[in-house]
Amino acid sequence: MDEKLSWVYMTCGSHDEARKLGQVLLEKNLAACVNILDGMRSLYCWEGAVHEDQETLLIAKTRHELMDEFTETVLSNHSYGCPWIIALPIDGGKPEFRQWIVAEP
Repeated sequence: MDEKLSWVYMTCGSHDEARKLGQVLLEKNLAACVNILDGMRSLYCWEGAVHEDQETLLIAKTRHELMDEFTETVLSNHSYGCPWIIALPIDGGKPEFRQWIVAEP
């Protein structure tokens, strides 16, 4: 299979935001699947200060070719002014799972 796939990692301010964002990504066929993981504590530097917040992690599986529209959709629907969105390549794995990601979005 020659299709490039991506595993997208992003943080959201709440479970509700992650769920709504995941729903939008699925409805727009920009992801085959999203996973929502609650209860993450984040420590980070922002605007010269150290912050600690509770966040929700959202992971999406998609095709690399959709990343520009995927990112624009996240930016249009996210509460953060500068949300963390990173796409990592999916290498290897069960061929049937990889084909499912290609077929869905």
